[in-house]
Amino acid sequence: MRKFKTVYMRGGTSKGCMFLREDLPADRAEWDEIFLQVMGNPDPKQIDGMGGTVSSNNKIVIVWKSDEPGIDVEYEVGQVIVGKAQVDFKSNCGNMTSAVGPFAVEEGLVEVVEPITTVHMLNRNTDKYIDVTVPIDPDTHTFAQDGDCAIAGVDGTAAELLVKFLDPAGAKTGVLLPTGQVRETLEVPGHGTIEATILDVSNPLVVVRASDIGLSGTELPADVDADARAAELLEAIRGAAAVEMGFATDLADATANSPAVPKVGFVTAPVSYTDIAGKEVSASDMDVCARVISVFKCHKACPLTAASAISVAAMLEGSIAHEVCGGVLAKPGTVRIGHPSGVMTMVPDLVEGSDGSYELPSVAVQRTARRIMDGTVYVRK
Repeated sequence: MRKFKTVYMRGGTSKGCMFLREDLPADRAEWDEIFLQVMGNPDPKQIDGMGGTVSSNNKIVIVWKSDEPGIDVEYEVGQVIVGKAQVDFKSNCGNMTSAVGPFAVEEGLVEVVEPITTVHMLNRNTDKYIDVTVPIDPDTHTFAQDGDCAIAGVDGTAAELLVKFLDPAGAKTGVLLPTGQVRETLEVPGHGTIEATILDVSNPLVVVRASDIGLSGTELPADVDADARAAELLEAIRGAAAVEMGFATDLADATANSPAVPKVGFVTAPVSYTDIAGKEVSASDMDVCARVISVFKCHKACPLTAASAISVAAMLEGSIAHEVCGGVLAKPGTVRIGHPSGVMTMVPDLVEGSDGSYELPSVAVQRTARRIMDGTVYVRK
């Protein structure tokens, strides 16, 4: 058996294994097989590994100290594809990004400043910069695990982390609007046409109206996943957008080789619903209601990178998200997104130029994270 040091952490509404790059083989060609065994793939039950059978619980994060001036750490995220012998490194995970800051503090990769340490990070999936503010416990002089911050989709409270994605537009395509349009009509093979908004904010996302795909937008993940017609249509829409952005040559290529990029989401106007914990979520608490498909399954909350894109779309006049929320936000500059686990609040700093162009200096979100376990993970040789 081979063994590797790892820390199992929750970041936002995702969780996975954190590795220091120095603890992994120098030959990167060995990494995929290690990570697949760590999670128990390709068995979809993942009974022989640490995977949680859904995409949000199958994250791999590799972290190392940066040599770049002004940057503390660099990191890369791997998405283990449940049920397949595949690890996708094409995109960042916003939720696990919130875990990188505390991990860097606890592993001694940054100089601790009390009461708040700001960790300056560079994500190597997207070559984008992120700042995470990490509260420090005055007694232990390291990450403060306890606090009164609650986020939808996670039981209890913890210390607040403010995750600010700097200049997040064009993470994979180089531009905020990869097709040059706020709204367009996609040709979806076998399904005709559908109006969509395609954005690249932290990760690419294609957004459609829930009503256009025969859904209400308030469905719970299990209901979306059980609807074979909707699942097929959403994957076809995602594939059409992937082709449009140059990530795939056709739908089959998108499904096989780009399962995590782009993601696809559907939105509707604020509406009350019951979340996955059986709690009532009021329409008055949100600006837009959204569901997002992540690696063929409906996410149980909302991927943070997708939430970033949705929040920006809600502020873009003419977009699908702007249309469904009526172009009105309860608090200017703040977008509240209703999702299967509750409501999350995003703060996109979107600036429109006099020539109609847009700049996006940052998108910020409140998150929490927690070290669940650390030790040694064993894999077969």
